[in-house]
Amino acid sequence: MTGSPSRERRYRRTHSVTMLEPEEAYPMKIPGIIGGVGPESTIDYYRTIINLYREKYDPDGYPEIVIASINMTRMLAMIEAADMAGLVKYLLHGFARLKAAGADFGAIASNTPHVVFGEILERSPLPLISIVDATTASAASAGIKSAALLGTAFTMRNDFYRIAFERKGIKLHVPNADEQTYIHRRIFDELEFGVVKSETRAGFDAIIDRMLGDCGIEGVILGCTELPLLFAEPAGPGGLPFFNTARIHIEEIVATMAR
Repeated sequence: MTGSPSRERRYRRTHSVTMLEPEEAYPMKIPGIIGGVGPESTIDYYRTIINLYREKYDPDGYPEIVIASINMTRMLAMIEAADMAGLVKYLLHGFARLKAAGADFGAIASNTPHVVFGEILERSPLPLISIVDATTASAASAGIKSAALLGTAFTMRNDFYRIAFERKGIKLHVPNADEQTYIHRRIFDELEFGVVKSETRAGFDAIIDRMLGDCGIEGVILGCTELPLLFAEPAGPGGLPFFNTARIHIEEIVATMAR
């Protein structure tokens, strides 16, 4: 440490360290995050987990987090080829790496891979926190009965969100085919690179407006962890509440650290 002797003495007085046994050294559970799907949301998870930890538990501390960044292109190729067995194997390998690195429980910082979450949960070496289950519980607590799901084409065309929501008595609507193509392209051509355009926001708002009129939706599920880049506020057109799946998931992860 550099600086004046007096600064060093003040630091030592206020930052004394007591050596503990390994099981006592860190009383919080350590989350293991599969990230890289995509990079922007992984950064958001890392930053927000730290911020929430400091708000809830220790304003001067920083939590231990383990992240395994996987190859998003490889993952998407497996989904496009309907190679779900390969996807399960790939993600399980990620969780094995996280466990070996010291994680106590795991999560995937993305919605799309949850298409195989059930199979992963059965074989995972770690307990897992589902973004779908956390979001479903949040929507049910809000009392809504109808919602729009926005996300990648893989998420919108698969039924893992619909099944979870129907169990809670919530009807889930997806955009039409042309709208799904538009949303998917904007996610992968712009948001995955951190690019946010006002005309893209206007396009999404138009889709939400149409679904509000045609489907009577009472909320919007931001079913891609990059979508909060476009929708930073808690509500959209007509005051419809946004359910930020990344934020909901992160809050559950941080709560689990203390359980």
